[in-house]
Amino acid sequence: MQIERRADKLAGNSRSRRRWGVILAGGDGKRLLPLTRKIAGDDRPKQFCSLTGRESLLAKTRSRISRMVDPGQTLLVLTKSHERFYADEVATVPPARLVVQPQNKGTAPAIIYSLLRVHASDPDALIAFFPSDHHFRNEEALTVHMDLAFAMAEFHSELVILLGIAPEGPEEGYGWIEPGRALSNPLPGCARRVNRFWEKPSQAIALTLVERGCLWNSFVMVGHVMAFVDLIRRTLPMLFASIESLGPPLSTAASRNGLCDFYSGIANADFSREVLSSRPADLAVLCGFGLGWSDLGEPHRVLSALGPNGIPTQRARQ
Repeated sequence: MQIERRADKLAGNSRSRRRWGVILAGGDGKRLLPLTRKIAGDDRPKQFCSLTGRESLLAKTRSRISRMVDPGQTLLVLTKSHERFYADEVATVPPARLVVQPQNKGTAPAIIYSLLRVHASDPDALIAFFPSDHHFRNEEALTVHMDLAFAMAEFHSELVILLGIAPEGPEEGYGWIEPGRALSNPLPGCARRVNRFWEKPSQAIALTLVERGCLWNSFVMVGHVMAFVDLIRRTLPMLFASIESLGPPLSTAASRNGLCDFYSGIANADFSREVLSSRPADLAVLCGFGLGWSDLGEPHRVLSALGPNGIPTQRARQ
C-alpha cells in the first residue's frame, strides 16, 4: 500500500522515545447512559463499560494505542469521581501515567492538563490524543495512518494533524472538516490544510459536505507538543496560563490541592469548538480510509459495531 510505504520511508525508526500518547477517558458518557446502565447495572461512563466485547472501551483503546506508542509514554486522563469504576482497571498503571482531574470540565482543560504533564517530561515530544470511546474495525490500517501522522507532525512541526475519516454517509451527529490545499513535500496528497469545521450539521448540509469531499472529524490529533501549546495560547490564553501557573508536573500535593480549587471555579470548555474551530490555519487533516471508524456515543452506533449475534464481527476483533 502506497501510504504505508510513505510512512515507513519518512518515519524511519518512528516508534521512538519522542512519541507520547494521551487517552482521554474523563468524560461522563451521559448520552449513552441508558444503554450502559442496562449493560453494567450502574452509572459508569461508557469508557469503563464492555460494549463491543469482553474488555472495556478503555482497555481496548489502551491495547490499540500500544501498537503505536510505548505504554510507558501513554497517559490516561481520568476524573476523580469515576474512580470506583476505573480503580481496578488501572491498578497496575504507574501513578506518573495517570492524569486525574478533580472534575470533568470538558476536553479543553483535560488536554491542557495532560499536555503540560508531557511537556514537563519531554519538551520535544510528538504527542497524540485519542478519545477512549472509539471503535475501529481495521486497527492495522489505523496504525499505518498514525505512523504517517507522526511523520507529518515531525516534518510540519508548526501544525497539529487531525485524523479525518472518509464519510460513509451524511452523518448529522459528527463534526466535519473541510480540507483545503495539499501540504508541501515530502508528503504530497497525503494531508491537506484545514479550511473550516462544521459541528453536527443538518441532513441537507451533510449531504453537501459529502459531495464536497469533506471528512468526519475523529478528534484524533497528533503534533509537536509546542504546536499544541502555541495553538492553545492563541485561543484559550487565560485558561492555559491558569493551569500552567499551578506548576509542572502538576503531581505534587500542593499542585493537586490548587488544581481542585481551580477546577471548581472554571466553566466547561470544549477543545474542538473553542480551539480547533478557531484556528483552522494552524491545522492539517490526514484522510483516513478503510478504518471502519465509529464514535460510540449513540446506541445505534454501538449496535452497528456489533455483529448479528450481538458480538463484534471477526473483522472488528482483529
